Amino acid sequence: MPSNILFAWGLAASTVIVHAVGIALMLRALNRWARTYPTILWAISWRLVWVACYLLLLHLAEISIWAAFYLWQKCLPDLETALYFSGVTYATIGYGEVVMAKPWRLLAPIEGLTGILMCGLSTGIFFAMVNHIYQMAHTETNDDHKS
Repeated sequence: MPSNILFAWGLAASTVIVHAVGIALMLRALNRWARTYPTILWAISWRLVWVACYLLLLHLAEISIWAAFYLWQKCLPDLETALYFSGVTYATIGYGEVVMAKPWRLLAPIEGLTGILMCGLSTGIFFAMVNHIYQMAHTETNDDHKS
């Protein structure tokens, strides 16, 4: 059992690293686009859709890491079940129709807690982006009134 907890911590650390690198790459891309600040509704909407899709793909990659581990350790019978279990656990939905055997079941709460943290981080990033767009629009409006 202690080795299972070490595996769980390693998976959690891998998830955080993937998320941090993914967000850093996303912010680098957004920084390049900052020169072309979107001012019209469709451009703002497109940028928000792009960020949401990017973050979803990042979460799916992280879910896949856990699912690959479950397959490697034969905790779950096939890829579909491993991806399903990992996704439901990571997103803390917890339907409960798929469960792991007793020696491995302690991984699920750690994956769930990791998923909560990563989803919270993504929510914060998304909120910061919306706030940035609002601040830029507000600054432009104030600059127009000063002229």
